[in-house]
Amino acid sequence: MRVLIAIPVHNEEKYVDSVLDKVKRFHSDILVVDDGSTDGTRRLLAARKGIRVIHHPTNLGYGQSLIDAFRFADEAGFDWVITMDCDEQHEPEMIPTFLGEIRRNDADVISGSRYLEPRQDDDAPPSDRRKINGILTEKINELFDLRLTDAFCGFKAHRVCAMRKLTLNVAGYAFPMQLWPQAAAAGLRIREIPVRLIYNDPSRTFGGMLDDSQQRLRHYLDVLHTETQRVAAAANAPAPCDRTPEACCCFD
Repeated sequence: MRVLIAIPVHNEEKYVDSVLDKVKRFHSDILVVDDGSTDGTRRLLAARKGIRVIHHPTNLGYGQSLIDAFRFADEAGFDWVITMDCDEQHEPEMIPTFLGEIRRNDADVISGSRYLEPRQDDDAPPSDRRKINGILTEKINELFDLRLTDAFCGFKAHRVCAMRKLTLNVAGYAFPMQLWPQAAAAGLRIREIPVRLIYNDPSRTFGGMLDDSQQRLRHYLDVLHTETQRVAAAANAPAPCDRTPEACCCFD
């Protein structure tokens, strides 16, 4: 069984060396997707040995970085991809836990959840992020009969052959709003495992219109609505919800 650790980065000069040093303590097959960094990230990556790197010439988006990581893993013959962020919000010490869960061979997506088992040492997330996560997680569960507690955690293990069944093209932060509907429609086996809730830098932003929480929620709902309609059409079945995104949720 071959497992790849895939780490999207964008302007992570502050963290990239320390995160990669920690990851290498637990696993040696590492792919970094540099999503058009304009700080010193690319220089630091060029100086490192023993990692694979994909460079985007411009910032294409978090979702596109994951899509490219899945494609790389498939073409290189890996069986699983563990995705994690590079801002120290995902603990490399959890990699052996993910590897152990993979060996159970009873899931296709093993998703970290920051809310499955709250801990006393958890950080408090910005209130708008927690609220939006809760709204979207509840909506996904309702539409697709899932039991998620955290729709947006990027610390996940993905079975490569299962990911081949999906057609993923949402390039930005709304990527999970496409992943979950397609995974459910494809019958993928999904489990969550608890991970620590860490927010080292609450001032970090999404960029552009997504910095406005109301616009961010509307955008996520738009993507979820579109994907819900698409998977229903592909299955030649009525959509579980044919209302507009605004009619599905409260924007107060």
